[in-house]
Order: sequence, then C-alpha cells, then structure tokens
Amino acid sequence: MASHVPDSLEGLSHSDLIGAMRDLLGAFTQLQWKHEELSGAFAKLRIEHQAVKDELARYKKLPPRPPQKPSGMEKATDRPEDGAGETKAGRSTRRRGSNLDKLKIDRTVVVKADAPAGSRRKGYEDIVVQDLAFHPLVTCYRRERWETPDGQSVIAPLDPGIVGGYGPHLHRLILTLHFQGQMTCARILALLNGAGVVISKRQVVRLLVVGLEKFRAEDEEVSTAGLSGSRFVTVDDTGARHKNKSGFTTQIGSDRFTVFRTGLTKSRLAFLRNLLGGAARYVVNQQALVYMRANSLPQAALDKLAGCAVRVFPSHQDWMRGLNELGMTGLSVTPDPVRVASEGALWGAICEEGRLGDLVIVSDGAGQFRVGVHAQCWVHADRLVHKLVPANEIQRRAIEVARRMVWWFYDLLKNYKLAPSSERAEFLRARFRRIFRRAKTGYAALDSLLRRLLRLEDRLLRVLDRPEIPLHTNASENDIRAFVTKRKISGGTASDNGRDARDVLLGLVKTCAKLKVRFFDYLGARLAIPGPSIPNLPTLVREAPS
Repeated sequence: MASHVPDSLEGLSHSDLIGAMRDLLGAFTQLQWKHEELSGAFAKLRIEHQAVKDELARYKKLPPRPPQKPSGMEKATDRPEDGAGETKAGRSTRRRGSNLDKLKIDRTVVVKADAPAGSRRKGYEDIVVQDLAFHPLVTCYRRERWETPDGQSVIAPLDPGIVGGYGPHLHRLILTLHFQGQMTCARILALLNGAGVVISKRQVVRLLVVGLEKFRAEDEEVSTAGLSGSRFVTVDDTGARHKNKSGFTTQIGSDRFTVFRTGLTKSRLAFLRNLLGGAARYVVNQQALVYMRANSLPQAALDKLAGCAVRVFPSHQDWMRGLNELGMTGLSVTPDPVRVASEGALWGAICEEGRLGDLVIVSDGAGQFRVGVHAQCWVHADRLVHKLVPANEIQRRAIEVARRMVWWFYDLLKNYKLAPSSERAEFLRARFRRIFRRAKTGYAALDSLLRRLLRLEDRLLRVLDRPEIPLHTNASENDIRAFVTKRKISGGTASDNGRDARDVLLGLVKTCAKLKVRFFDYLGARLAIPGPSIPNLPTLVREAPS
C-alpha cells in the first residue's frame, strides 16, 4: 500500500487506487490464511484440553462427561400426527379431557352453607378432592398354637405378604419409592420414620431384596416371551458397579417389554448368554458351524467340532472339558478359537430353542450386538458426522452438506416406513450409494467416514426389507436412562441379591409402563394385597399388538 494515503480517496489516481486495492487483497488473503491456521490450532487445543479433563476426571474417579449434544435429526424430521392441535408458544392448544371418570368416589360429604333467611336452595356445586391417608397401622397377630397327639407343635400361619414383621402395604410402598420413585434407602428411612414407622435402614434394604423369586421368574419369562414374540428388539449398554468392581448392564427391549442384565463384561459371549436366558448351554449344530466359519475359526478346529460325538453341552464346565479334549484350549492364535467356538455353540443353542426366530436386533453398531439379523441406528450414524471438528471453512461446509443429505435421506426412510414398496426400496438404495460414494469432499476425515458408512449399507438399509423396525435406538436409551439415574442416586450394589433386585424390578417397571399397567397395582397383586387383578406379564407381552 502507498506510504501516504490522503484522508479522501478522491485525490488518488486510478492506478493508485488499483495498487491500494491489490495491497488490501494481499493483506486480506494473508489474514485469511492466518485465521485458518489459528482455527485449526484452536480446534486441536480444544480436543487436547478435553482429553486432559477426561484424564483428570478418570484419576479423580468422577463420572465421565456426557455424550455429544443430540444431533436433532429425529426431531427435525418428525411431522405432527393427524388430529394434533395447533401449537402456541410451543404448547398444544387442544383442550384436555376430564380425568374424573378415572376416579372412584369413596365417600360424599355435604357441606352446608350459612345462607340468610329467605334464600332459595339451588342444588349443589360438586368438587372432587383427592387425598392420601399415610399413617402407620400396627397389628398384633395372635397365632394359635396347638400340640398334636404325637407331640408336634402346630402354629397358625401368617398372611403370605408379611415379611420380617412388616406388612405387604409397607413392602409395596418401599419397592415403589425405591425402584419407580428412585429414592435412596436413607430418604425412604427418613420418610417412614417421620410418619411414625419404626424401621431401620437394614430392614429397608432387606425388604428391597427379599422374596425376589417370583419377580425374578416373571422377569425371565418376560424376556423369553418378548424375544420369541417380537419382530425386533433394540439394545444398549451402560456401565455399572457391583461389589466395588466395574461392570456393564445390557438393556434388551421393544415396544412391549424391557429387561436389564448386569455382568462383568459386555462381550458378545455375555450378550449371547443374556439372549439364552442367562444359561450356559452349548450346542454344536449346523447354525453353530456356520457362525464359526463366518468368524474365521480354523478349518482344522471346525473339522474336530463337526466330527465330535457329543453335540450338546449342558454347562460351561462340560463345554470347556470338551474343548480341552479336542486340543483347542492350548492354541495361541488369532482369533481365539475358544472364544469363537463358544460364541458359535451359544448361537447354536439359541437357534435350536427358536428364541429369536426372524427377530431383528437394532443397535448402535457395537460389535457385541452384531449377531443374527442386525440393523444399525441412523441417529448414531449421524452422530459420527456431528462429532467431526472442522479446522476451516471448507471442512465446515463439507460437514454441513453431508449432514443435510443424511437428514434428507433419513426423512425419505421415515416416509418409506409409512408406505413401503419394492420400487421405492430400489430407489432408496440407489440414493444411498450416490450419497455415500462421494469421493472428495475437501475433508479427509469426512471422506473416510462416508466410506465407512457405505460399507454398512446392509445394516443401515435393513428397514427396506423390514419396514416395521425402528430407524434408531432411542427407546433403548430412554429405558436405560432409568438405570443410569438409579446408578447416580444409589451407586453400585454390594450383593448378588441387590444386583438382581435392581435389574429385575427396574425391568418390570419399564415393562408395566409399556403394557399400560400401573406398577403399584402390579406389586399389590404379586404381594397378595386386595385390589385389581394383574395377569401374568408374559401373557400380556404376547397379547400386545405388533
């Protein structure tokens, strides 16, 4: 730029103006390069800073940072349902109906008015008031004692719902507050003591974990009925603490049921055992051999298993003994032949029992869930694009274009689910390949991610063959949120009974909600409290509409 520039540009000649403009463009270009360089350095420092914060939190044993901000793809592509009222400031303007028809009037009280002389009666004005009577009821049971002619003692039995000196109503209240209300034992104890109930924290804990046999058996039946009777399940897992050790809890559910299972690992072996009902039963059949071959088990090991005289192993010890006799336990090769053979034999047992049928497993793409007919969550696929950190304007625009195309295609899939057809399916497959086969976007990380998603075509487009399955695992994340809340409030479990109580009762809470059954009434029916009769939940799961 010229060394001296007058206050007014009118005094400059045409050539001076051109020279000044060239100097300005050169300076602007240099500043733009510097800005992109600083933006890239800032993005790198932000990632390193977050890594340091995560490492510090791990050393302090703090909970991990929350996941990435929701992408918003599902909400953005939603459409208002037919008949939905208009909205005003985000609120529905549709009038709500009365809830009085859901109430049963227990008593009627006439309230008299102090009217002056000469007034005429004009009837009544009714108002329905709900209240709750919460106070301890102490009962002394005088149990008859008899002595038989042969010297034996006979004592009159107590009601089946009484546990350790506490009645079924108190038992139901404690279970409801802890598992559905997410209250800690200390707060339940303070509430009960404040109401006049004489009880200790140890007795509260005992009421939470005692007598679980009927609930555990029903929860296992719910799992079997849900897996065999559903067209799909969504799955997810999260961390858990048990006996001061880190573990994992797996959620399996659909629109009919939910079950939770906690173990030390979240491997595929653990997931297959959960699908098998927690049992360790191994079967070497055709489905097992196909699984082993697909997962690269050496041909020599396949021949040994195919020629084995014993095909059914009822326990883990029997299975390991059989593998040892075949000489497979001492091999140090990759992949581990014991692991692959065990997964295949568990899968063979699942297929032999017909536990899954044509069920589709919808997951976030984690390796342990990729068994059978598998579909992948689109929201998690979009989240991979959402998590990319651009370093300049070109990369930012490339990510924006990619996400816009993914969202547009996701909207097409939602429309397809409403009216599926073979012609529409072929059109969507061609569109999918056109979107994810783009060679150059200007962002190498995005190019690599698009190629990765292209390889997942069969899983991401499973909905074209099975339009009844969901496109995401939001239902599983919603179910497992209750478990995460329970973990944050109460921490881990110290006994196997406590772990089972947490898994079983939280699963039954979610199952009752999906079946439109009040959990309070369900507990009352199972604890022999007079009230509504609740059928067996597995029966309701089978009868629920698809």
